[in-house]
Amino acid sequence: MGRLDNKICIVTGGNSGIGKKTAEIFLKEGGKVVIAARRKDENDKTVSELSQFGEISAVEADLTKMEDCKKVVDYTADKYGRIDVLVNNAGIADKHKPINLCEEDWYDYVCKIDQYSVYYMSKYALVHMEKQKKGSIVNISSIGSQGVAGISYSAAKAAVNAMTKNIAIYYSATDIRCNAVAPGPTPTPLNAPEAAATFNADFAALCGKHIDISLPEAQTEDQALACLYFASDESKAVTGQILYVDHGTTMY
Repeated sequence: MGRLDNKICIVTGGNSGIGKKTAEIFLKEGGKVVIAARRKDENDKTVSELSQFGEISAVEADLTKMEDCKKVVDYTADKYGRIDVLVNNAGIADKHKPINLCEEDWYDYVCKIDQYSVYYMSKYALVHMEKQKKGSIVNISSIGSQGVAGISYSAAKAAVNAMTKNIAIYYSATDIRCNAVAPGPTPTPLNAPEAAATFNADFAALCGKHIDISLPEAQTEDQALACLYFASDESKAVTGQILYVDHGTTMY
């Protein structure tokens, strides 16, 4: 306990799934958390549920929009005077559409959420991390970054990996770090049965031949604990790393 004492943490997409569990664990470890997501009702519900563990607030924001990302960062900096940790978790599944079935507007939509939000949020948060000369960015990537997902999701998550390393290189001589957690199959609303029913079954099955889907699923807590490691000072010498949390699914 106490690994994030008084650290100011932003968690995007923090009202469900991996983001919500990350917010909970950060609070239990002493962090003060701002979640950012579009659904106000879910934001309010999450704040109500998790406030028993510590100080948490929410900002209603569409993270595909640069101005909304800036709003989240400005709110946090105005409220607390600093930003210590940014977890770029907001994302959407892409229905496993292969390139010949992926419409341009769908490709753009997935990339705006899964890729551009990481760019926008990091760009604005780094302004404050540079001032305080310390900070940790944790990006949520995916095993899909290896191509075993739809074309838009694979491209966006591969870009997240590249941005992670690029940011880490630029700040490698400082105490500002950037790492990524790459979840394997993890039960969340994004891949609940009703969501999975909308996926392209043929391409999903084809992708499944290139990973070991017989292995156990990781849980949201597993992903959140990986985020905690990168957010805490325990990883102060670690930057530019992609940590696959997938029970070895991609070692197949």
